Amino acid sequence: MNTLFNLVVVVQVISALAIIGLVLLQHGKGADMGAAFGSGASGSLFGATGSSNFMSKSTGVAAAVFFGATLGLAFFATKNKGQVGGGVMDRAAVTAPAPVTGPGAIPTAAPSLAAPAAPSAVPNAPVTGGAEPAAPATGGAVPAAPAATGPEVPANQVPK
Repeated sequence: MNTLFNLVVVVQVISALAIIGLVLLQHGKGADMGAAFGSGASGSLFGATGSSNFMSKSTGVAAAVFFGATLGLAFFATKNKGQVGGGVMDRAAVTAPAPVTGPGAIPTAAPSLAAPAAPSAVPNAPVTGGAEPAAPATGGAVPAAPAATGPEVPANQVPK
């Protein structure tokens, strides 16, 4: 069944490319309109176009094959109705990944707040002999970070 579906898709693509090529190669009807105003011999401005040639008949056959392939694909789409509804998240819930373990895992239990961290656990912190420095009384405001030092860059330029 899958092979037949692929065959119909290939036929549809080939017929679509044939239609595009044949239409681009044909001589347009509008090209004869200038001849009706005195520059050449034309039967009438909007009259009959005469007998059809090989290119126009080939375009009609390619269009019929294209529409037939489209109907075949529509038939396959209605016959093979997989899972109706259900989005990506519904399918993801069925195949849930294994829980992450190791250093990248999120801890499940909250750390205990009873024991303070050792001074060596905080990087680049001064060791003060066990006494914590008093926090400055700023009324709850956090002091601003100092400005970056380095070469001066004008406001309209991007630093390198």
